[in-house]
Amino acid sequence: MRDPHTDPTREPVSRARSGTIGRRSPRTGTEPVTARSPLRLRLLLAAVFLPLFVAGAALFGVWAAGADAGDSPGRGPLILLAVVCGVLALTALLDLVVVLRRLRRERGAAR
Repeated sequence: MRDPHTDPTREPVSRARSGTIGRRSPRTGTEPVTARSPLRLRLLLAAVFLPLFVAGAALFGVWAAGADAGDSPGRGPLILLAVVCGVLALTALLDLVVVLRRLRRERGAAR
């Protein structure tokens, strides 16, 4: 018996059914039935901001490593900025992976 989740010959899933588990709970809000996430915009934003946040994390990390005790800004705030940029870069990477996966699944549904 084939597993529907790992079988490469399975039917593609449309965007309306592309939830985390593959099905959505019933509509409870007032949003339009055809409301969709702007995946191409999310792809663009994630692709632009991922390298910027990685560069920011590296810059603030190197700056913090070279900071002395009397420098302003101090070492603590620079480390905090490096960590924040790193978390934002990780978030952008995760969003990029999710968007690419959804677009690939959608492209398969259009065939």
